[in-house]
Amino acid sequence: MSVAYGDAAVLREVSLTVGAGEIAAVVGVNGCGKSTLLRCLSGLLRPGGGEVRVLGAAPSAAPAFWREVALAAEEPAWYPGLTAREHLELVPLTHGTSTAPVLSVARALDEFELAGRADATPLTLSAGQRQRLALASVLVRPSRLLLLDEPEQKLDAGFRLRLAALLRAYADDGGTIVMATHDAALAEGTGARVLPMRDGRLLDADRDGDGDGDGDGDGDGDTLRPASARAAAPAA
Repeated sequence: MSVAYGDAAVLREVSLTVGAGEIAAVVGVNGCGKSTLLRCLSGLLRPGGGEVRVLGAAPSAAPAFWREVALAAEEPAWYPGLTAREHLELVPLTHGTSTAPVLSVARALDEFELAGRADATPLTLSAGQRQRLALASVLVRPSRLLLLDEPEQKLDAGFRLRLAALLRAYADDGGTIVMATHDAALAEGTGARVLPMRDGRLLDADRDGDGDGDGDGDGDGDTLRPASARAAAPAA
């Protein structure tokens, strides 16, 4: 698929397939197209060329799509009268209870180190605590696909290790994750397939095993090759 704003190409013939139980970590400098890719996968942006299929269908605004897909990108709008615990309790109510959530609210508060601040309102939390609350909110509801845009932001190094374990557990249970990240340690900790993005092109870092995708094993990243994949579509 391709995306352009006027004459400026943002995504250039990007092709990606991510299967159930797999984590794909898209890495690259700011402005290379990582967030645009996630917006296309979530249906928030329609590509100018190509096709996007998520869980077997085109992404949409329909409730059925969002019952299967959870997105954590920019900090959400918080309800000023609700506590952190109440925000988390509200999330599974809006997505139904036919399928068990990844984490219960009580466990999410514990795993995301928010138990001691559960009765505080989000705007009284620190920036890092609000980021942990936003990430917890995508795991207290059922989903088959997580789309995460720089989930590591505002998190300290120690908690990033815990986040990596939580994401790995989600994938081990059959979930699919596509995330944009600047944190190589987070990507490595999740066991993700690392896909560098440069100038709107997706490239495969795992071909040569050194993380730069140049095929020579030396890690210098001189000649990156396009990722080999069929379509921008996490599989069911």
